[in-house]
Amino acid sequence: MTLELTNRKVAVLMGGPGSERQVSLKSGEGVIGALRSLGALVTAVDVTDASFVLPVDTELAFNVVHGTFGEDGQIQRELERRKVAYTGEGVAGSELAIDKIATKQRLIERGVPTAKFEIIHDGARPTLALPFVLKAPKEGSSVGIFIVKDASELEQSLADAWKFGRELLVEQYIAGRELTVGVVGDLALPVIEIVAKKDFYNFENKYTWLNPNAAGADHYCPAQLSPEVTARVQAIGIAAHRALDLEVYSRVDILLADAGEPFVLEVNTIPGMTPSSLLPEAAAAVGITYPELCRRIAELSLARF
Repeated sequence: MTLELTNRKVAVLMGGPGSERQVSLKSGEGVIGALRSLGALVTAVDVTDASFVLPVDTELAFNVVHGTFGEDGQIQRELERRKVAYTGEGVAGSELAIDKIATKQRLIERGVPTAKFEIIHDGARPTLALPFVLKAPKEGSSVGIFIVKDASELEQSLADAWKFGRELLVEQYIAGRELTVGVVGDLALPVIEIVAKKDFYNFENKYTWLNPNAAGADHYCPAQLSPEVTARVQAIGIAAHRALDLEVYSRVDILLADAGEPFVLEVNTIPGMTPSSLLPEAAAAVGITYPELCRRIAELSLARF
């Protein structure tokens, strides 16, 4: 029996204090419209910190706060303190997935392929051979990511990367195709290939509605891959989702090396739900409408409670 949302009181948590605030507000707009079309009694809640106010008798908090506070276990802990059911992963899964370093370590423990890496602290210099990627460990939407292909780029890239904190992930750069796999429950959605028109799939190229001068990116859904490679990439997406002990939904970013091997880059537990976002696009490719995707997320989330 499918979850009935008619007259159910749902609060959509959106915004947040982090770098992805505008993206989250846009995701929230979409989710509000979808839930209302399913008959839910929806209230928008703009979150900036733990003092957010929920309507009395809220039955479900639908969380689309990306990144800081929303995707890192903080809002989950606050909702559990208030004894309010919420969408997405719990505290432990959220804390693990938002941390690129902890995610890397878990993927290796569970045998999921990922690129070589090292961790540096407090202004130290990488020892990994060029080319490599500098990553702020707890930012989302490709914020705080710097690709260093030449030694001449290193000093400025390090200076920019250290602005995000005292710890950096340094990851081997692998030439290949950027892919992403949405996972909803036990279902791997069609693989999407992302081809940035300039640089890589960074914040500007992801959200051209926020950055009209950005080059943008093309999405190919389903990605033009052989059935065998498609199945392998989807299987690795599911393996990464399960390696982090996730239960509800995620979007797994994967690099398909030119040599043919897939490597997991990161796992997003509150993926974008904007008009240009990848999870709704992949769902639509197999006939799952945006409202139905929201309903499934709600259903899987309530089952977790």
